[in-house]
Amino acid sequence: MRVIVTVLGKDKPGIIAKVSGALAAANANILDLTQTVLQKEVFCMTMLVDMEKATASFEALKQALDTCGQELGMDIKLQREEIFDTMYRV
Repeated sequence: MRVIVTVLGKDKPGIIAKVSGALAAANANILDLTQTVLQKEVFCMTMLVDMEKATASFEALKQALDTCGQELGMDIKLQREEIFDTMYRV
C-alpha cells in the first residue's frame, strides 16, 4: 500500500528528521518528497510513502505521525493514496 503524508505548519529545524524518523521506525519507504517554505515561515511538505514492508499498520503509523505533529506543533495527515487520488481527481 502507498500512502500520502502531508505536513503543514510554522517552519523550524528538525521537521523532516522527525517525520522521516517516524517513517523509518515503521520500516516505511519514502518514494518521493516535495517541500517548500512559504514567505520564510510556513513549511509545507508532501511525501509519497510505500508501506509494503512496513512493520506498523496504517493506524499505528497514523498515530505515530499524530504524535510527531503534536510535538512539532504542526498538522500532519496520513492518507491512503487511492483516497488522496479520488479527492483530487479533476
